[in-house]
Amino acid sequence: MVITPQLFTARVMHRRLFPKENAFEYGIYYFALPLPAAPVPGLLASFHRKDVGRRDGSDPTPWVKEILADYGLDQKTKTIFLLTMPRVLGYVFNPVSFYFCLDDQHALRAVLCEVHNTFGEQHSYLCANPDHSPIDAEQWLEAEKVFHVSPFLNRAGTYKFRFDLNADKLRIWIDYYDSDQQKQLVTSLVGSFTPLTRQSARQAFLQHPLVAMKAMLLIHWQALKLVMKGIGYIAKPAQLATKITASRNLNKM
Repeated sequence: MVITPQLFTARVMHRRLFPKENAFEYGIYYFALPLPAAPVPGLLASFHRKDVGRRDGSDPTPWVKEILADYGLDQKTKTIFLLTMPRVLGYVFNPVSFYFCLDDQHALRAVLCEVHNTFGEQHSYLCANPDHSPIDAEQWLEAEKVFHVSPFLNRAGTYKFRFDLNADKLRIWIDYYDSDQQKQLVTSLVGSFTPLTRQSARQAFLQHPLVAMKAMLLIHWQALKLVMKGIGYIAKPAQLATKITASRNLNKM
């Protein structure tokens, strides 16, 4: 379990199923940091607290705990760790960061998914069981899609999330269903943890150079491919006022 800073090395996969199929997969790495999260200095790869949470330079712990308290999950949570892409050569773009919230038996009780789009906006999806019971590795949690991410998907429909976390491995699946409940997009992030050191961070950088820039470039490259396949561009709607969406039947206290 992540009780000291870890390096998470993984493969990320996206596959669009219709109206035209499009898929890609590539290697990536994240920092896994127990909260409170101290800055991680480094020229090649680093972590700055201003990149997550309130994005004002403060530690994200109080922000996460306030959200958990709103839904009565704070009493179940004993430890939290953040999974986030590092800054690379001073540049960062984090499509999604995850806050894993565990109880005193290291069972997963909630996951807060902090999503950023390429327009500089942020929204978070809180995944937890309505009765606050542990999240099983085989179950799917659903949440309404209310945040514009891709200009080729409507801001409508449903996300389904699945998390499988154990001592040294993590698997995440996030699938998108359109407003007719047809599965349109499947994604996964699958990898393993190793201790985060200067040497391991350097090796990850050399293995996956410029990963933050690569993520942004791939987003635009895949967008160009979709345009060439005849997929229509959807203009960005105004962001909704709410910044937190809970999984289905998870109600505020």
